[in-house]
Amino acid sequence: MKVKIQTMLGDIVVRLYDETPIHRDNFVKLVKEGYYDGTLFHRVIKDFMIQGGDPDSKGAPAGKMLGVGGPDYTLEAEIKDGIFHKRGALAAARQGDEVNPERRSSGSQFYIVWGQVYNEGQLRQFSKQLKVQKVQAAFNELAAEHRAEIMQMRRERNRTGLQELQDKLAAEAESQVKDGGLTEEQQKLYSTVGGTPHLDGQYTVFGEVEEGLNVVEMIQATATGRGDRPVDDIEMRITVIE
Repeated sequence: MKVKIQTMLGDIVVRLYDETPIHRDNFVKLVKEGYYDGTLFHRVIKDFMIQGGDPDSKGAPAGKMLGVGGPDYTLEAEIKDGIFHKRGALAAARQGDEVNPERRSSGSQFYIVWGQVYNEGQLRQFSKQLKVQKVQAAFNELAAEHRAEIMQMRRERNRTGLQELQDKLAAEAESQVKDGGLTEEQQKLYSTVGGTPHLDGQYTVFGEVEEGLNVVEMIQATATGRGDRPVDDIEMRITVIE
């Protein structure tokens, strides 16, 4: 299934993944309803991504803050191994983990990745940081499971017990993560095609640009103002390519 995003700067043809059917079917449904027609690419960050899909952006006056609109539902996350935030990836926007721990997607807002191409040294450093983050996340989950035990030892001021439990959970988290950095596939991808590796595993990627990557490049380089909104509105119309 493919869709065409038409803008004043040119057209972008996107292929939707069958591996993410919830997002694919929802996107196609909204496109056929004309939901996106007249909306803007309302948030653009150079060397990062272009974002659209906020219904409140239709006819929005200059200076209006955008980015919170959408239908009255969210979508179950479909974060798949082997599907990455490479340049040209289509992904679903969402609220942050602090209010959205299940990483459910916005019902309509999406972004297209631009990112950057990384050298070997940058990827090696990023891989180390990624592993540290994954170990910390695993540790936090384990600590949450032992919350009652931890609180009891704190009340008893059992510092020895707390330290022993912390060491135990840290070792368990480390063993859970093992090879927690970037895979060989990711390193190859981000050193050649480019993209945004730090978003992998965090947001649902549900398609990729097949034609018009040059249009994405032009949009991500456009001048922006407050809230990363382009100074000159970039309106879109999306149709399904049967």
